[in-house]
Amino acid sequence: MSEQPPYLRIADELRQRIAEHVWEPGDRLPSRAQIGQECGVGENVVRRAQELLISQGVLEGRAGSGTYVAEPRERVRVVRSSAREQPSGSPFRQDMKALRLQSDWESRSDAKVPAPAEIATRLGIAEGEPCVRTTYEFLADGKPVQLSTSWEPYAVTGGTLVVLPEGGPHAGAGVVNRMAEIGVTISHAVEQPEPRHATAEEASLLGIQKAALVTHIRRTYYSDDGRPVETADIVVPAAHCEIVYEIPINR
Repeated sequence: MSEQPPYLRIADELRQRIAEHVWEPGDRLPSRAQIGQECGVGENVVRRAQELLISQGVLEGRAGSGTYVAEPRERVRVVRSSAREQPSGSPFRQDMKALRLQSDWESRSDAKVPAPAEIATRLGIAEGEPCVRTTYEFLADGKPVQLSTSWEPYAVTGGTLVVLPEGGPHAGAGVVNRMAEIGVTISHAVEQPEPRHATAEEASLLGIQKAALVTHIRRTYYSDDGRPVETADIVVPAAHCEIVYEIPINR
């Protein structure tokens, strides 16, 4: 059996000290040089250990100040289920209501944006075809907990009252309900989650450490004739959100 990497051993040591109340929430940790000397490792090993714990929400880094024990923060439970979109139009709103948190989001839509290659492939259209792109920042009690960038082919919604997801009489109704208004029935959605590190922009928007772990979900909605009508990239910080998949069972 291979030996545990040094940075994981140091991460366990730091986590143990916090559990034993050697350091309390809000306390500033000693310098990396001091921790490295105490534990017999180099500063780079300590840095990797601290970055891991920051990504997990155990520590927090403050620019120009140092590394601190993070205040306990309850993880937000995010339920992924296409069935949840039907009643209220917003599964996010339902999740936040269940947690007694105030939900809100900020959005911006741009019409006739040329589809990048990957988006075009996911939507089954030619690269460069016009789409409506909408970016979202979802908030729970005023704190950002989720980012999303949605793409819809302009050929599907152009010239209708639902062309802008957050504009017009059906603003905020959700993909399923909006598409139903123009006679498009959504039959199912496909989601592909994978872990990765946050980009600098994502970290800034979510208020997390640069390169912290996030879950990136590629979601695509399909109509009953098998046509992709919307695809989105959803980014959720791993330390602050627990993703749960709810699977309806038809009897």
